[in-house]
Amino acid sequence: MLTDGRVRAALLAVPRHLFVPRRGWVSPDRADAEGFLADSVADPEGWWTAAYSDASIWLQADDGAEDPTTGRGFATSSLSAPGVVVEFLQLLGVRPGHRVLEVGTASGWTAALLEHLSGGAGSVYSVEVDENVAASAAVALDARGSRVIRVLGDGALGVPEAAPFDRVHITCAVTAIPSALVRQTRPGGIIVAPWSPGGPDGHRLRLTVTGEETATGTLHGRANYMLMRSQRYGRWRAHHVERAETSTTALDPREIAGAGPGAALAIAACAPGVSWHTVSDEAGAVSLLLCERNRAEGSWAACDHEPGAARFGVTQYGERRLWDEVENAFLRWCSWGRPGLERFGVALAGAELTVWLDAPGRIVR
Repeated sequence: MLTDGRVRAALLAVPRHLFVPRRGWVSPDRADAEGFLADSVADPEGWWTAAYSDASIWLQADDGAEDPTTGRGFATSSLSAPGVVVEFLQLLGVRPGHRVLEVGTASGWTAALLEHLSGGAGSVYSVEVDENVAASAAVALDARGSRVIRVLGDGALGVPEAAPFDRVHITCAVTAIPSALVRQTRPGGIIVAPWSPGGPDGHRLRLTVTGEETATGTLHGRANYMLMRSQRYGRWRAHHVERAETSTTALDPREIAGAGPGAALAIAACAPGVSWHTVSDEAGAVSLLLCERNRAEGSWAACDHEPGAARFGVTQYGERRLWDEVENAFLRWCSWGRPGLERFGVALAGAELTVWLDAPGRIVR
């Protein structure tokens, strides 16, 4: 919800359509909505509607290997939906005179908004890892006379020569907050990021830096972004199936899948390094699939719901029994009264990020 008058003024001063590709695949920010192609020549009215709808628009697919106008493959750069852009800008709280670092230039729209909010030429640095995406953003930014300082490189490294920054806006999902970005933020400075520690959804994370490598933070709702390239991990894959163990459980995997972000965060804290998602078919079968992040040959598990079944099949392989960990974490969350995301907070020390419930001393492990 847009409540900050300064953010509203920035949106009016930096029109979004200037950063929308003339042909682009549109992904509405709703789970039940289908994507479509917006074409400024074939359907000018539809293109204008898409430009100001709450939808993301693909800029790149499969790191440039796929045509982004078809909606095939995976989006690897996009113009984010206005709704979530507004939420992050309001959490960031940029004020005139602030030095700002943006990680992930993409279309350049957010960089231009940050420049307007900071009120000064040369106050915003924006890092983009992809050369082609950076070149396209440069055209749009130059067309409106922007003085954003563009840097080509890995955003996880930040821009140390320009530090310290008052505000850091990470515009790609991260499984962990890069330590370099914390070190490059002034004490009292703010970092916002789409944090994806595991599970199907990411979270809007707001960190306040308290020391050279320490910060405290709060969580503010859902944010599903594509992962930072240096933090990508492989999808679920069943391997060594012949050595997997089978059992059954009375816990319906759909309970976990539909429990919401509070449960997902508790599971991520109690079963660290575990990624999970669900798949389903038209007959009503649902499988919850779990794997160790960043370990191609690591542990994996699956729990399968079949309509009408009293118990549900579990298959597990590896040193860790991932289903057991996730089941126990979910039941612990239930025993706490099924708390929502607003009751959790985080503390960052170096590379270690811990989650607490209700008070910083009540660490979730």
